[in-house]
Amino acid sequence: MNDFHVRTVDDDASIRDWQYAHNLIVPGDVLSLDDVRARTGRNHMEVAYLGDVLIGCTTVRPPTKDNDATATVIARVLPQHRRRGLGTQLYERALDQARALDPQAIETVVLASNPDGLRFAEQHGFVEVERYLLREGDTVPWIDLRLS
Repeated sequence: MNDFHVRTVDDDASIRDWQYAHNLIVPGDVLSLDDVRARTGRNHMEVAYLGDVLIGCTTVRPPTKDNDATATVIARVLPQHRRRGLGTQLYERALDQARALDPQAIETVVLASNPDGLRFAEQHGFVEVERYLLREGDTVPWIDLRLS
């Protein structure tokens, strides 16, 4: 897979690609371009490609006092590119970035309507710690999982 490459979200094109991947995989939390721009200021975000084809994105939320020094790692792979080891590559890259931040714990979050994402997280050592609805009126819960 020598044409697999990852780049930091740092310009309009990468922001649009990250937004596309996020909104496709997380339709219950659609983000605007301004929302994504704001997140780049507080999170480490990357987009991944096979050649010039977008295959997914990652987010590493750093540990803070407000989140009990927990880093959050999220790897998203577009459905047509799953089950090829690409998610594992993205996840391992993001996990290394999170570990470099010396967190007390590492978590991920998956929408309950994404069984592939939930299965992936569990296969990589994450254990469910909480289910919740993000907003009043939501019907699909979010699942927080902690790396054991």
